[in-house]
Amino acid sequence: MATSWKRIVDEMNTDLASLSFAEPVSWIYNPLEYARRAHNQFIRRFGQGRKEAIFLGMNPGPYGMAQTGIPFGEIAHVRDWMGIKGPIGKPNSEHPKRPIQGFDCPRSEVSGRRLWAFFAEFYPKPEDFFERFFVVNYCPLVFMEDGGKNRTPDKLPRSERENLFAICDLALQRIVERVKPERVIGVGRFATDRALAALSSHNLLVSNILHPSPASPVANRGWAAQAQKQLEAMGIRLP
Repeated sequence: MATSWKRIVDEMNTDLASLSFAEPVSWIYNPLEYARRAHNQFIRRFGQGRKEAIFLGMNPGPYGMAQTGIPFGEIAHVRDWMGIKGPIGKPNSEHPKRPIQGFDCPRSEVSGRRLWAFFAEFYPKPEDFFERFFVVNYCPLVFMEDGGKNRTPDKLPRSERENLFAICDLALQRIVERVKPERVIGVGRFATDRALAALSSHNLLVSNILHPSPASPVANRGWAAQAQKQLEAMGIRLP
């Protein structure tokens, strides 16, 4: 029997809390703890049943999942398209330059805005998108340096990466066993590589689409059109 969503998240959070990270990482947020209520809404409404494919991201952005608890969770799309609202808590220790303001955050996560706007164009009703697909992040933690600069998991020292990846691999395996997708689509190279490593013994396809980050010059030249072509090349048509 597949592991329940609650147990997947609870056990991942417990295991992640046991890890330690050295400088330059000075601050760590886990939105699956302080934004758990919103994340539970997301799972309850959209994470049930079998999915055709899972889109897999890297880890939360400071103005997306870090604020809302939803992968790529750009506030306007989470609130207005998904219909998820409610109070968001605070991490135990909060960086003064990276406050958690929840749905009151005035900033917009560009990657999340691009991703969800792309899907919403084809699926005006989110239920229709999530009937076929789901979206998760490989790692739920936000890593920040002392000055507030974001540090992605791939930039951690090897020993820290190995301990972190072991936990995240297990959670991804459990998620796949729960929603039984035919394919996992990495959003960016890191997520794709982690899916290939974690799911090597699973009978499914692993594919890749361009990450919508504004830091990518290629993504800034019409990310949506490029992502659509990549999906169509896999045989995935929207809607």
